[in-house]
Amino acid sequence: MVKSSEPMFNVPAVVLALLGLFVAIHVVRTYALTPDQDLQLLELFAFIPARYDANLLLGGVGAEIWTFVTYALIHASATHLAMNTVWFVPFGSAVARRFGAVRFLLFFSVTAAAGALAHLIAHPGEVFPVIGASASISGMMAGATRFAFQPKGPLATWQAHNERSYHIPAVPLSEALRDARVVIFLVVWFGLNFLFGFVGFPMTGTGQVVAWEAHIGGFVAGLFLFSLFDPVPTEYPPEDGTTREEESVGG
Repeated sequence: MVKSSEPMFNVPAVVLALLGLFVAIHVVRTYALTPDQDLQLLELFAFIPARYDANLLLGGVGAEIWTFVTYALIHASATHLAMNTVWFVPFGSAVARRFGAVRFLLFFSVTAAAGALAHLIAHPGEVFPVIGASASISGMMAGATRFAFQPKGPLATWQAHNERSYHIPAVPLSEALRDARVVIFLVVWFGLNFLFGFVGFPMTGTGQVVAWEAHIGGFVAGLFLFSLFDPVPTEYPPEDGTTREEESVGG
């Protein structure tokens, strides 16, 4: 039977929902809020390292907690949003197909928080707000490397049309790091982000520089915490859908 559409074009609902939220927030900021109201929104929901200076009061105690995640929902410009969408759709979709909606949202939140923490450590007391989903997208990229390059994985043999390719068992991280393709991906990814840091390329369309430390934090969290969220068993299920236990009982 030939499917009418391939999964690679069927973006999971949770990914579409987050993208819709990104767009809605940006539209409200751009067309519905005054500059002062937008500043208040950033004070409440953007991640600002200076917020954790005891001498400053920015947004209250609650904002000190929720902004570790909420900053990832806000984008600086339409260009910033479009660039993040380009990366979020393929990598977020791959992880969402594997994790399911709830695990995916938790993974998104944890990698966002890790990115914020990395930025806070690198820039204590900084007053410039950090916004954008790049840290979480970096975490999705890292998570995808744990299964996408494996034999029968979605990238290894270009099996984006095969839903089972997103549910193959992930190898241990130590083994994944011996795969030349994974190593090349990591070297290129870290190299580009260090380049952003040292050269300071503006990438958001507003002249602001990339918060590359947040990218690193999100990526490292996604790479090392992937197994805590992964629902796929460590052994590949049989083609007929029965479990190993069912096979032993029936046989």
